[in-house]
Amino acid sequence: MAEVADNPALSRYEMVVDGVTAFVEYRREGDVVALTHTEVPQALSGRGVGTALARGTLDLIRAAGLTIWPLCPFIAAFIERHPDYADLVAADRG
Repeated sequence: MAEVADNPALSRYEMVVDGVTAFVEYRREGDVVALTHTEVPQALSGRGVGTALARGTLDLIRAAGLTIWPLCPFIAAFIERHPDYADLVAADRG
């Protein structure tokens, strides 16, 4: 599976698979990353791309020492199913 990369110019984490880009849009607020929308194009559906994208995004955020606000329902559901990422959720939404 492809690597996830931060694209700060577009405020999104991206993963390109077979020339098609899946992404998680975000908004940075200090040391917190608000994950607002996840999009996996239909061409990549059913291939585990969404799971790989969520995992890669959260791993990059963890490596950067940041926390998240999982505003995107897909990311929130992913964290529910993978509680090892629950520590990334910021305690306060300001």
